[in-house]
Amino acid sequence: MNSLSNSRALLCLALALLPLRPAPAAPAPPTEATVLAHYAKLVHANAQDAHAAAQSMQRAIEAMLKSPSADTLAAARRAWLAARVPYLQLEATRFYDGPMDRLDPLMNAWPADENYIDYVKGDASAGVINQPAKFPRLTPELLLTLNEKEGKRNIATGWHPIEFLLWGQDFSATGPGNRPFTDFTPVAPNHARRAEYLRVATTLLVGHLGELVAHWAPDRADNYRAELLKAPPADALARVLRGLGAFSGPELAGERLTVAYETKEQEDEHSCFSDNTHNDFIYDALGLQNLFLGRYVRTDGTRLTGPSLHDLLQARNARLAARLTKEIEAGLAAARGIPAPFDQAILGADTKPGRQAIKRAIAAFWTQSRSIVEAAGALGITLKL
Repeated sequence: MNSLSNSRALLCLALALLPLRPAPAAPAPPTEATVLAHYAKLVHANAQDAHAAAQSMQRAIEAMLKSPSADTLAAARRAWLAARVPYLQLEATRFYDGPMDRLDPLMNAWPADENYIDYVKGDASAGVINQPAKFPRLTPELLLTLNEKEGKRNIATGWHPIEFLLWGQDFSATGPGNRPFTDFTPVAPNHARRAEYLRVATTLLVGHLGELVAHWAPDRADNYRAELLKAPPADALARVLRGLGAFSGPELAGERLTVAYETKEQEDEHSCFSDNTHNDFIYDALGLQNLFLGRYVRTDGTRLTGPSLHDLLQARNARLAARLTKEIEAGLAAARGIPAPFDQAILGADTKPGRQAIKRAIAAFWTQSRSIVEAAGALGITLKL
């Protein structure tokens, strides 16, 4: 036997004497409990991102109020747009009497009647800001009291009053509103009150998002996360699925798209001052997909994955799981297909590309909503939206 053969023989003997390593364990099959625990983890991380982004917006707004200029106002607007991205992905956690349902009227109520807040074209004295005799101090308590007082459009707090104070009314067919930065300088009537309103509304929003984070924080026995995870798993799962189904169909397809499609009114679009409505639909649809697939990409790029509703459904009805996955992807693609600005896409004949794109999105969101009801049935849950 030559030296090469000896070497091969010794290598084979050495390999044979190595201890056998067990094969990697197959991942544990998903259970209702593991899926719910991961859902809560995703929502908490998403809420943390939304809170941190709102704090960044708050700093940008404060910098603008300290030194108003075209540049600082533009920076505050960019911060508002950036902060919307994580927030919108949380909206699919609504419609099951959870924290978002309790806080949403204070954070994201719409459409906002702008003359409830500040001057509008043709009425320089409109709004709380321009009524110092009636509202001498613009406090958090006052804004909370005024929110939705005597009407759903009387919005005093949240994203959209802040949006209006940053952009102003939108009279452009090609872009958003263009409030001058001088509205926050001494050349404008009630400039100090305008600044104070913006400051107070922003502080309230940051505080409400902080409350949302606390509701989903781990290792607490007294918050909503603990309540959800202590509930019978089938009941908790029904809440989650109700949120996805109701948000997808009645809210997205219905309130946010169909109403504006039918009325063709700018006032019926979600973010009408900033012309951000097309992005609202995209990130709403992405948030819904995140929760179904059990994934979330944090604002720092960290990717969270884990046992999901998709996995649970796949174990019960693989064909339905695959179909619903495709339908949710189709809803996201349809949202991305809506041209900006949305207030122009809703106009014209039904044959116009913008209106056809909106109609496709409406159909896609209703389709996935119905399939979510079907998925609930496959999981042993009767769901009525």
